[in-house]
Amino acid sequence: MRRLAPLAALAAALLVAACSSGPPPRVWAASVCSALTPWRAELQSLTTKAQEQANAAPNSAQAKENLVRLFDGAQKSTEAARAKVEAAGVPDVDDGAKIAHNFIATLTAVRDAYGHAKDGVTALAPGDAHTFSDGVATVLTTLNTEYSKSAIDVSQLDSVELRKAFDEVPECK
Repeated sequence: MRRLAPLAALAAALLVAACSSGPPPRVWAASVCSALTPWRAELQSLTTKAQEQANAAPNSAQAKENLVRLFDGAQKSTEAARAKVEAAGVPDVDDGAKIAHNFIATLTAVRDAYGHAKDGVTALAPGDAHTFSDGVATVLTTLNTEYSKSAIDVSQLDSVELRKAFDEVPECK
């Protein structure tokens, strides 16, 4: 009987863990916004720097280097935000797993879009400025298309509790 006690305790612990719920809506929303707010600021900063550098770039080779750095930074920053949102867990609401999955999938798609843009610019030859510029325009069009397809509209959440939480928690303001 004593040999079964540790197994019974383990089974009880697993049962409690299986029945436990995820974070409440306000906690989950605060975690998500805490991940996304610095990410958005970082993307804005990278974009501003890239625009400044593009205007100051003496040639296509320098512009290419600046763009690759921008997209690499955006890709890494997005991955960091994605990992934090994933670490927030699954909110304790109806369809919480689906909602959490959608947020993570959105950030994954954005991360991948930046990766595709980085790869696209890396593949461009900077020799002819006009051809390079056209190639960058194509890469940016693709990035914008991929980015817009991945957008999540928080106002369209299926959870009233999460919509309310996103509207109320200070981290989301």
